[in-house]
Amino acid sequence: MVTEERSNEMHSAVDLVTSWAAERADVPGVVVVGSWARGAARMDSDVDIVVLTDNPGYAEPGLWSGLLGGEVVRLAEWGPLREVRVRRPSGFEVELGVVPVSWADTDPVDAGTGRVMRDGHRVVHDPAGVLAALSAACGCRNA
Repeated sequence: MVTEERSNEMHSAVDLVTSWAAERADVPGVVVVGSWARGAARMDSDVDIVVLTDNPGYAEPGLWSGLLGGEVVRLAEWGPLREVRVRRPSGFEVELGVVPVSWADTDPVDAGTGRVMRDGHRVVHDPAGVLAALSAACGCRNA
């Protein structure tokens, strides 16, 4: 069971990232994936947000700790994804995955990308329809 307060904090974090992305032409997409996107979040669930961009500067930890108001607790690389995990003062964690735009290629869809999308996703910023096309190519429906 997730409290209303935790749900509000998740929405606030997603809104901050979405608003930030909407001001940048070099960020063609943002998608929430994982447990929050598929409606299976628990109180200890982090929120996973994937940011599409070819700007490597957007994987800098200080950007996300400043935007989200927390401390960076982990940096990692998973194939093309650069993870920046931020713990907010409440203890809630936001995992940002910064990926190149090619992560969303549809011809063909990368097996790992397809798995992530099919596991549950919610597109929150997609001005050019890149993520909608990926979702369709994966046989998914945007949550």
